[in-house]
Amino acid sequence: MALLAPRLQTGGLAGEPGYVPIVIVYGFFDFSLYLDADHADLEVWYAVTAPAAHRVSRLIVLAGDKMGTLLAKNADVLVTMDGHRRELKNAGLFARDGMIEKVGPTAELPATADLVLDLRGHILLPGLVNCHHHLDQLLTRNLTAGQNTNLFPWLQAHYRIWASRTPEDTRTAALVGCAELALSGCTTVFDHAYVFQNGCKVDDQITAAGELGVRFAVSRGSMSLGQSKGGLPPDDCVESEEAILKDSIRVIDTYHDPAPGSMLQIVLGPCSPFSVTADLMRESAKMARHYGVHLHTHLCETLDEERYTLQHKGLRPVAYMEALDWVGRDVWYAHAVHVNDAEIRLFASKGAGICHCPSSNMRLASGIAPLTKYRDAGVRTGLGVDGSASNDGSNLLIEVREAMLLARLKMGLLPPEGPQTVLSTSDPLRAKEWLTARNALEIATIGGASVLGRSDIGSLEPGKCADFFTLNLNAIAYAGGLSDPVAAIIFCAPTGARHTVVGGRLIVQDGEIATVDMAPVIREHNRNAARLAALDV
Repeated sequence: MALLAPRLQTGGLAGEPGYVPIVIVYGFFDFSLYLDADHADLEVWYAVTAPAAHRVSRLIVLAGDKMGTLLAKNADVLVTMDGHRRELKNAGLFARDGMIEKVGPTAELPATADLVLDLRGHILLPGLVNCHHHLDQLLTRNLTAGQNTNLFPWLQAHYRIWASRTPEDTRTAALVGCAELALSGCTTVFDHAYVFQNGCKVDDQITAAGELGVRFAVSRGSMSLGQSKGGLPPDDCVESEEAILKDSIRVIDTYHDPAPGSMLQIVLGPCSPFSVTADLMRESAKMARHYGVHLHTHLCETLDEERYTLQHKGLRPVAYMEALDWVGRDVWYAHAVHVNDAEIRLFASKGAGICHCPSSNMRLASGIAPLTKYRDAGVRTGLGVDGSASNDGSNLLIEVREAMLLARLKMGLLPPEGPQTVLSTSDPLRAKEWLTARNALEIATIGGASVLGRSDIGSLEPGKCADFFTLNLNAIAYAGGLSDPVAAIIFCAPTGARHTVVGGRLIVQDGEIATVDMAPVIREHNRNAARLAALDV
């Protein structure tokens, strides 16, 4: 059966090498659309029976570069996160080919579109930006050996298990992690991948993220400093620096897309001061600046790390980064818990960013990052869930709430852990210290976009990517809290996204993943995780 449809991407004839499944349509038809390349100019498509693995029970919206038009209308509240931080009532947005053309009251938007979302009873928000994760760690969450310990022994309990994973293990882990993030309203995911043994490559994460449909940034990370040379990881878990740098060039050349609206960007991410050499840090920085990609590493996560750099380098971690030319606007750090005021001023003056990971820092007893000090100093600040073996969840909306609550906890502590004051937290002189729900939401959206160096995401404005999510305000969790719906979604217990849209494409529809049948993925992932947990390493 042939039919006319907007061309989304080319492929071969169905059943022949190179064909590309474009869309699976729901109902009793269960068919896929394929483009006959010989008729590409005529935009003729063929409907054939979908492979069983691709069949789903409901609509999956068209994928591809050309998305057509999208109208989201009638939202009770729309949070723009624009320069004026406007919050609009009975509003929505109109997008074409994945980019926003208009945001405003529903009455001022076009009346129709290829895809229409009626959002009565919903709040519509910019997609959340996750600035730090380790998707492969979904394979080892809640591992018994790591439940009650801090970072260094926790890492030592996990290194060899991570190094034992296969590319197939990575695929299910990345799908589960990206799905969990999307269900929490996250549209952009950064993955700090740095363990590459047993045939695993960063390509594995890239492929899985593409299947799910999230906007993706990923590090070609690295560990090169094994135990025999004074590092923390075992020697059989690290790579040679020659291999790391060679593969970094390959990954950048193959995948990095710096253009506005990019769905995939590459970052260079040596793991930490205690797992890579100074030479690799310097060479990675030179390479990143030559190719125009960003840099990322863990920094100042624990006092153990501080003791390590003082012992081995004679410097505090931040001073060590500065000596390696690793403080700049193209750099951001995960955690940055244990810093002093001078180091915060250095980050601000050089433009370096930080990613706050509240749940992980609590889980591993790492400490409380000085979030309000960062914001007051003008340091670019975003949020991350961190690895799901140091958090055991990939829910970014929970992190927004935890960031607000943890900042308030820090307010109430006495020096030296808390602020250098004995004034009551209710004293008017401390009013500006209170991190508000809107502050926390700002960090997770426009703040995260800034940390990743992106000006095309993080807010809902014309010319930006159509990345957003919606929450049902009629949920039990928000009942009684709707005098301020925006604050309610942070103060009240988080609920799952009703819809999550990335580049105009529905990734979550009616509270369920719409791009991948997750049930078989979860079953396979649980088998993979059980096999790895049983290893004697």
